[in-house]
Amino acid sequence: MAEQFGHTWWGRAWVDALEKGASLDPNRLPRGRTYARQDRVTSLSLEPGMVTASVHGSRRLNYRTHIAVRTYGDDEWAKVVATIASRAAHTAALLEGDLEPGVVDDAREAGVELLPARRDLKPRCSCPDDAATCKHAAAVAYLVAEVLDDDPFQLFALRGRSKEALLAELRAFRRRPGADGRPARDDGLDPDAEALAALVASGPQGAGADTGELAREAWGRERPPMPPLPDLAARPGSPAAWPSDPPAGAPFDTPGLLVLATDAAQRAWAQLRGDGASGLALPRDADQARRGAQRLDGAPAGADGSRPRGDLTHRALAWRHGGEAGLAMLDEAAWRPPLATMAAARAAVEEAGVSSSVVTVNNNRITGPGFQLRLSRAGAWWRFEKHKGRWEVAAPPAESPDDLLAPAS
Repeated sequence: MAEQFGHTWWGRAWVDALEKGASLDPNRLPRGRTYARQDRVTSLSLEPGMVTASVHGSRRLNYRTHIAVRTYGDDEWAKVVATIASRAAHTAALLEGDLEPGVVDDAREAGVELLPARRDLKPRCSCPDDAATCKHAAAVAYLVAEVLDDDPFQLFALRGRSKEALLAELRAFRRRPGADGRPARDDGLDPDAEALAALVASGPQGAGADTGELAREAWGRERPPMPPLPDLAARPGSPAAWPSDPPAGAPFDTPGLLVLATDAAQRAWAQLRGDGASGLALPRDADQARRGAQRLDGAPAGADGSRPRGDLTHRALAWRHGGEAGLAMLDEAAWRPPLATMAAARAAVEEAGVSSSVVTVNNNRITGPGFQLRLSRAGAWWRFEKHKGRWEVAAPPAESPDDLLAPAS
C-alpha cells in the first residue's frame, strides 16, 4: 500500500500546493516521492524561512539539502493575525493545535497565501544535479507534510513567526478594544443574546440587582427576526463562542469550551440524522481517540494533553478504522489460536504473492514485509502496518485474512 503524504487536511494541502502551485520541477517530483518513502531523508529540521535535511543518494556521503521559504513582512503578518483572530473558531482551533479548513481561504482573501505559491520555495542541494529542483529536495519537501501533521504551528514558523509570538499577537488582537470600548471579537452573538450571556456569566455577584429580573427585561426587548433554520441534511452549525473569559479557576478556557461545544453539536446533528451515537458513555481514553480521529480527518478537535501526541495519533488511527473494537485490538495481548487457523491464514498470505521466506507466525500474529495480520479473540482479522517503528491499525476488520491482502506486484 502506497504511503500517503499528509494525514491532516493541512498536511495534504501542503502536498497539493507543492504539486500544483509551488513551481517545483514536475519531472523530479515522482523520484522525490520514492526517495521520501524509502526513508532516505534524515535530520529534517524546520526554522523560520528554511527547511534543512540530509538525504542519502547514490553516493557514499549524504547530500545536504536546503529549501528556502519566503517569509512574510509586517503588513502580511498583520493580515494573517487579523484573519485568524477575527473568527473565534479559527482562534480556538489553533489554540488546540488544529487548523480550521477555512483559514487558508480567509487568508487568501486578505491577500496572503499560507501554502507554498509560485517562487515561495527555493531549493538547493549539494548533489551534482543542476536542475532547479532535484529529487533530494523534492523528497524533503514532501516530508515537510509529516512535520506539519504533528504541529500546524510549523506552517507559520516557516513563514517567520514562532508559536509563542503568533499566540501573543492573536491574544493582543482579540483583546483590542473596538469603537465601543469592548473587545473586538466576531463571536456571532446578537446584542440580546450577548446581554443574556453576560448576565449568566456574571452570576449572583453581578451588579447587586436581581439577575432573573434583568434577564427578563433584556429578553423582553424587541429583537431582530430569527434567520430560517438550516436544512438538517446540509451540515451541523457552529456554536457561538462565549463572549467573555471564564472565571478564574474554571476547568476550561474559552477556546477549549468552543471546541467541546462544536464537537457536541456535531454529535447531536448526527443523532438527529440517525447516523451517529452520542458517545456520552465512552471512557475518557476512548473519547480522546474519537476526537483525535476527527482531527486526522480534518475536522476540528482537541486533546487535553494527558496523552503524548504520538500515542494519541496511534490510538486515533485505531479508532478511525474500528472504533472501540479497534482500540481493544490495539491493546489486546498476544494469544495462541488453533494451529490450523493460523496455518490457513499463512497460506492465504503466501497465495497473495508474499514469499514464504519473509513470513513469520507468532501466536495470533502473521508478519510480512511492512505489514502484520492479527486475529482477535472475537474472531476478526486486523491489518497493521509499521510507521515510524510502531505497528498502527491500517484497515477496518475483516472476517478473513484474504480481505486484508493485496496481490504482490
